Amino acid sequence: MEDARRHYLDLIRHDGVRLSPALAKAFGAVPREVFVPDGFHRRDGRLVLPADPEFLRAVYSNDVLVTKLRGQKPISSSSQPSLMAVMIEALDVRPGQRILEIGAGTGYNAALLATLGAEVTTVDVQDDVADRARAALARAGITGVRVETGDGYTGGPDGRYDRIIVTVGVAGISPHWMNRLPRDGRIVAPVEHAGMHPVLTAGAAGELSVVCPAGFMSAAGPLGARHPGSHPPPPDSPLTGLEPVVPPRWGAPLEAMAYRDLWFAAGAWHRQVTYATVPGREQSLLAVLASSSSSAAAVVLPDGAILASSEHACEVALALSDRWWTHGRPPMSAWRAALEPAGPLLVPRTWRLHRP
Repeated sequence: MEDARRHYLDLIRHDGVRLSPALAKAFGAVPREVFVPDGFHRRDGRLVLPADPEFLRAVYSNDVLVTKLRGQKPISSSSQPSLMAVMIEALDVRPGQRILEIGAGTGYNAALLATLGAEVTTVDVQDDVADRARAALARAGITGVRVETGDGYTGGPDGRYDRIIVTVGVAGISPHWMNRLPRDGRIVAPVEHAGMHPVLTAGAAGELSVVCPAGFMSAAGPLGARHPGSHPPPPDSPLTGLEPVVPPRWGAPLEAMAYRDLWFAAGAWHRQVTYATVPGREQSLLAVLASSSSSAAAVVLPDGAILASSEHACEVALALSDRWWTHGRPPMSAWRAALEPAGPLLVPRTWRLHRP
């Protein structure tokens, strides 16, 4: 088991994550298998049970463990550990801090926070998910975590918190969360942007910055409310009818992180940007939809080529990618925004580049 956990830390670090000594110790100490006692589904849909020979190896992989489905749709999970690590490091946890977690999941993330010395309240809207998280925390011997069933939008039980971490994809920040924080408080949350949920950090004053790209299960209710600045959701099926319009323009294809930087910038500049799949290609691609009600679109490939079924969408996709290059290919970490009211939420309506 010690070898499995040591390898686990190596896998997390291999994803480019810098683990503080305290967080590395927490990942090495908290038994992840205790939080998935009934097994889980892997990313490819396969069910893994505790009796299976691959169970522990799969538990201590750097991958999401899906623990609840509605039909074929995942609705609860244990997130990818490297993503958990990045979010926890961005939260800047200190011993004795009071932390509110929106989305209990398996309870594993709350266990890591408590092992770092925080007092954690974790809230989940699903009774059965909260019950299983509470039981898992007890089995693991984790103290300092209170599990509540409640509405994540309102923030659950009354109280003030030093930090708030959100583990479900949201359309914006709840104003109720902001009211729970001191002036030096911080929120880390995956907020919808161009079809995905990049992780953002927000101070109590409402200034946003980008932590990393990510994809999360979307929240229901007010936390998932669409607003005038919302991007279109990714199309349910692959885009068809696309023809090569613009040939490859870049000497070498963009690496994965640079391609995500391009996608974020395109979404910051244009509201019809999202992600889409194309027949014959495994990778999801930056897409510009001609309209929210039409399947006409254009996609930008990592080598700069553009496939399109709409002349207008092609022109927009070409202009956006050229604009990103003209600005020096800024990383998503260079973007800043202020929160603005939009329906029941506070959202980043206008993004700007921050030059140090």
